[in-house]
Amino acid sequence: MSTALLIYPALGAVAGVLAGLLGIGGGLVIVPMLAYVLPSQGVDSTHVMHLALGTSLASIIFTSISSLWAHHKRGAVRWDVVIKITVGIMAGTFAGACVASSLPTNVLKGIFMVFLYYVSAQMLIDKKPKPSRNIPGNLATTAVGGVIGAFSSLVGIGGGTLSVPFLVWCNVPIHHAIGTAAAIGLPIALSGAAGFLWKGMGGAGLPSYSWGYIYLPALVGMVCFSVLTAPLGARLAHSLPVSKLKKAFACLLFAVATRMLIDIM
Repeated sequence: MSTALLIYPALGAVAGVLAGLLGIGGGLVIVPMLAYVLPSQGVDSTHVMHLALGTSLASIIFTSISSLWAHHKRGAVRWDVVIKITVGIMAGTFAGACVASSLPTNVLKGIFMVFLYYVSAQMLIDKKPKPSRNIPGNLATTAVGGVIGAFSSLVGIGGGTLSVPFLVWCNVPIHHAIGTAAAIGLPIALSGAAGFLWKGMGGAGLPSYSWGYIYLPALVGMVCFSVLTAPLGARLAHSLPVSKLKKAFACLLFAVATRMLIDIM
């Protein structure tokens, strides 16, 4: 446990800087890092990905509150869209978390691996969706929210990778799309964490200080430091070549995905 007191704050600090610097969700960094750190802490391999996903979503609860409030103060959150999509988001995320909790670790690794390949390709190509329509009606928006939520819980992210392109496609200006996605991340995190907590309660072989599939030492250590370092990353974004750093980070994600592929084979 003494080693974890250093590992998890360091992990949170790195995740915070990268989130602020590159505009990526913390889950994209936290999940693969936890997937490699938890086994070294003696966590049973059958629970590693479940704990990584559940803990990542729980950490996003705290970071999304800070992020959405900052965007709200700038008037960049479309609350009408948030309200319209939240029912679908919460239902899809909770259902996705329940499904993910029942899947084997290697299957979850495979899903996350494919997601990493997708994100790294998107970063390298840097192709933006062309605005072509408006926000759809209530039923369609709820359905889209369900899909975004379900997939977000399967990979332990706040959904920005999916919700920002959807909002831009619906003619929402990019700054409002990012702010709105930050607000959407809160119901995703709440519902997803609740699903992993519920499905993991009483699970055999879980480490001490687990709350369902949420590992509290990792959660506390990461959140305390990621909240502190995210503003640093945001400041660095104004002085460093972010586009080049994104491409370098995309290559790192590609390498992480390939390592996961090797582990599965």
